[in-house]
Amino acid sequence: MSEEFPASGALLGLDYGSRRVGIAVSTPDQSIASALETLHRSQPAQDARILCKICKEYRIQGLVVGLPVHMSGDEGEKAKEAREFGKWASQATELPLTFWDERFTTSMAHNHLREFKMSPAKRKQHLDKLAAQFMLQAFLEAEDRESAPSAL
Repeated sequence: MSEEFPASGALLGLDYGSRRVGIAVSTPDQSIASALETLHRSQPAQDARILCKICKEYRIQGLVVGLPVHMSGDEGEKAKEAREFGKWASQATELPLTFWDERFTTSMAHNHLREFKMSPAKRKQHLDKLAAQFMLQAFLEAEDRESAPSAL
């Protein structure tokens, strides 16, 4: 993780997907993550405007992008895409960036939503933002955030 990554102030958690990006936000003291919304991706300029608006509204100080790594810890094509997206989002918002291992967050979100007896369509509406919340909360609770995969 970059030395300049903020230790205080609200953070935005992004669960990257080629069509949808789950978005979560932390409290300013970086203790609790909350699911915010799901961005249905369209044009980069429009996506950037939406992200910038959210960052301004919540006074975001840094971005945490979920990095989909294999069980072995190796990075594949999706991790490469998530890194490219993170760098783009960081440039668009002019905010510092770090990545965090997002293994199991989507399955945890699926399991959590299944408990609420929601229809599959309703679960799909909440899945990405809930996965972003779980990923961001894991980052917030990490003993050693310095273990975050490098943003470089």
